[in-house]
Amino acid sequence: MAAILIIEDDQRIRASLSSRLADLGHDVESAGRAMDGVERAVSGSFDVVVLDLGLPDLDGAEALRMIRAVSQVPIVVATARDEEEEIVRLLDAGADDYVTKPFSADHLEARLRAVLRRAATGEESRVMRVGELEVDVDAHEARLEGRPLDLAAKEFELLAYLVERPGKMVTKRELLAAVWRMPYGGADKTVDVHLSWLRKKMGESAAEPRYIHTRRGVGVRLVDPTA
Repeated sequence: MAAILIIEDDQRIRASLSSRLADLGHDVESAGRAMDGVERAVSGSFDVVVLDLGLPDLDGAEALRMIRAVSQVPIVVATARDEEEEIVRLLDAGADDYVTKPFSADHLEARLRAVLRRAATGEESRVMRVGELEVDVDAHEARLEGRPLDLAAKEFELLAYLVERPGKMVTKRELLAAVWRMPYGGADKTVDVHLSWLRKKMGESAAEPRYIHTRRGVGVRLVDPTA
């Protein structure tokens, strides 16, 4: 369980995230304004802060700098700004990770777990391994049996999402929300096509799966074929 502070001005989003994260076992507090959130972040004992950028009284990027000036609490930025230059600026300013709106609470919780793992172990990069598959999220690189995989952006995001949940069955709706930012669902065909491309690059197929296994009407899971 983690102590989480959510700084988000949209009451509906704030309540939804707080409720879901609490259901997942976390201790959650929230603030609707930047200055209130900054004060609570630096005076409280939180494990991680979720910081929205579009706040009414102060830009979230400035709030990030204020918190980081006096605290090393991990900060995950929630932003609708998906330009690479902006993301780099936020990471350089002290953000530990970011999520792009819209996102699901489950996607956010996975990001929070990854940030907390890195904070606990002192890791500088998110390198995940399942069998002979290795995914470095920060370097945006994937290798299989030591061989680099040439993946398109969405193929990489899809693979990284599955690698973070080895053995777990993930629904296509969850993948659409987390990878394609479609929280209310979309075309399953989108997921199917990208899974097909990803499998081909990994040297497997739906008929002869090694890492990526699907169950019709249920979802997708990534497994260690060497286990």
